[in-house]
Amino acid sequence: MKPIPLHIETPIWPSQPLSEALGAPVLMKMDAFQPVGSFKMRGVGHLCQTKCLEGAACLVSSSGGNAGYAAAYSGRKLGVPVTVVVPESTPEWMRGLLRREEATVIEHGASWAYAHKHALELAAEQDAAYIHPFDDPLIWQGHASMIEEMYVVGPKPGAIVVAVGGAGLLCGVIEGMERVGWTDVPVVTVETEGAASFAGSIKAGELITLDRIDSIATTLGALQVTPQAMVCAEKHPITPLVVSDREALDACKRFIDDHRILVEPACGAALAAVYNRADPLIGRDPVMVIVCGGAGVSLALLDEWEQRI
Repeated sequence: MKPIPLHIETPIWPSQPLSEALGAPVLMKMDAFQPVGSFKMRGVGHLCQTKCLEGAACLVSSSGGNAGYAAAYSGRKLGVPVTVVVPESTPEWMRGLLRREEATVIEHGASWAYAHKHALELAAEQDAAYIHPFDDPLIWQGHASMIEEMYVVGPKPGAIVVAVGGAGLLCGVIEGMERVGWTDVPVVTVETEGAASFAGSIKAGELITLDRIDSIATTLGALQVTPQAMVCAEKHPITPLVVSDREALDACKRFIDDHRILVEPACGAALAAVYNRADPLIGRDPVMVIVCGGAGVSLALLDEWEQRI
C-alpha cells in the first residue's frame, strides 16, 4: 500500500475580531477545515495509515466523536474495514456520520472508558490494529505537522493556545515545537470546568483521574490525560487555564458572528481564552490559537446547550 494524503494543510488566518478583543495580533490555525472537521484527522489519520502500511487488514477505534469519525474516514480512504465502538451517550446523528464513512458501529457501555475496553478486546479477537483517540506516539507525530506548517508560513508566535481533552493535541504541539526549535514559545492550555483533568494534574503535581465529566464540552471528556502530557509540562513552558461552559459556549456563538464558522465548545474553550483576555496571553505578540473545530456541533445543539446552561 502506498501512502496517500489523508489530512490537508490548513490556512493561518489573521483575526481582526480576536485581535481587537485581546488587544494584540491574533492568528488562527484553521484545523476546523480538515476533511472530518477537526484536527483529529492529522494524528488519527497518521496512526491509521501507519498501521495499514505495517500490514493491518482492519482497524478498531473507540470514540463516539471526532477520533472515531477520523478513523472511519481514514479506513474508507485506505480501503480497510473499520469498527468504531461508541458509548451509549453517542448521539444518533454522529453514528450516522460514522456509518456514512462505511464503518461498523457498535454500542458498548455508559462512557468512553467502557467502550475503550471493549474495543481493545475486539481488536485482539479480530487481529485488528487498535486506534486510540489520543494516547499513541504516532498520533502525536501526526498532530505535530500543524506546527511544521506554522513554521513554514511564519511568523514565530508569542504564544500558542491549545484546547486539551486527552492531551493528544498538546503532545503533538510540543513535539512539533521541538522539531522546529520553538522550545521557548509558551503554550496556554484551556479546559472547561468539569473536564479539567490536565489542569488538575498540574496542580497536584501528578496524574489525577476525574470522577466524572461535568461539561457540555464532551470532546474534552477524558477522565485522565495521557501521561505524556506531564512529560511535556516538565520540559516546556505550559500554563493551564480553565474556563466555564458559559464562556466556551459564548465564544462559539461569538465566533459564528465574527467568522461565520461553527465549532464545538471544546474549541470554544480555546477561543474564550482569547476573547476574555486571559492573563497568560497579555503581552504576547502574535498569539496563535488552534481552531481545532469538531464535528459534534450544530445550531440545534447550541440551542440545547444554551438551555442546559
